Amino acid sequence: MVEIFLKGGVMMYPILICSVLGLALLIQKYIQYRRALTILQRPPEELLNDRPLILSPLLECIEKGCNDQELSIVGTKQVREIEKGLSYLGLIAMITPLMGLTGTVLGMIKAFMVISVNPTVNPAMLAGGIWEALITTAAGLIVAIPIHVGHHYLEKRADEIAFLMREITIFAVNKKT
Repeated sequence: MVEIFLKGGVMMYPILICSVLGLALLIQKYIQYRRALTILQRPPEELLNDRPLILSPLLECIEKGCNDQELSIVGTKQVREIEKGLSYLGLIAMITPLMGLTGTVLGMIKAFMVISVNPTVNPAMLAGGIWEALITTAAGLIVAIPIHVGHHYLEKRADEIAFLMREITIFAVNKKT
């Protein structure tokens, strides 16, 4: 495995960094969203009594008598806090295939440099550049595809959390009036 990684050339290092960061972020957000959904799926009356951290700013705003616009601003801030980090997953999913493509170009440049220097070229002489081209392309896609799928999944979970927060907020406002 290390041998294949090394044959991929210099672009394998940023692809590796993206894979580690992407996987760590996917796991962290998955755990965060699972916990939030577990909390928010409880009965609204129970949530108003327990005052979980995720709802505290909204409930405090309702208690202070915030108007709809102020409540909307507080809710938007909460949703942005929940979604923090998702854009990095989207970025990683987008740039890793481009890094792979860059590695492909670099590998093909190496192959053509061999051709330009040696008038008689055998396939073994070109193999290093072609290896690099294929490995980096594959690595970029292998990293990007699961991260893209995970990003999409987490976006849907974040939307679900935002919806539940709105629902509970409306319940709390109606209960207060």
